[in-house]
Amino acid sequence: MRRGPMSLLAVAGIALAGCSAPASPQVTFYSHGDSVRAAPVRHCDRLGRNCSEPNPEAVVNLTVPPGAPLQISVSEEISSAPWQVAFRYRTADGRQEAGRSTVFEAGQRHAYTLRPPGNGEPGSAQLEYVEVQRYAAPVLAAEGGIRFTIGGSWALNAHPAPPARS
Repeated sequence: MRRGPMSLLAVAGIALAGCSAPASPQVTFYSHGDSVRAAPVRHCDRLGRNCSEPNPEAVVNLTVPPGAPLQISVSEEISSAPWQVAFRYRTADGRQEAGRSTVFEAGQRHAYTLRPPGNGEPGSAQLEYVEVQRYAAPVLAAEGGIRFTIGGSWALNAHPAPPARS
């Protein structure tokens, strides 16, 4: 007799789980033995419409030693559209530099390893900020031609390892 209410609760739980809103696509950043998952800072539908309000609280933090590579893994929803990685780093002499990866074709790549200048040697560049950008569908620009817009972004603040305590 107890089996009836428990079965009913199990079925209700499964039904509710099936009706929940889809999770927003995420990006995993990994470096030097630690990882962090990022929710979108801003996310739009495939056409670049119906965008969420920018959420600066979604920017995640990770320790990335100078010159260390940063591995980036994107969800299927992100990789099913063209995407790229934009980044900013500081050189050993204090100059701030920016760059971006090539644009990865839809469905062709689910991960990328960002290697800042220096390859971990003394004087290597320190990553400061990394942003995964997923493109929305291209639209016709008012002045003619095609315009590509960012339909979603996921961001990371990279910090050097804290100094060792003596």
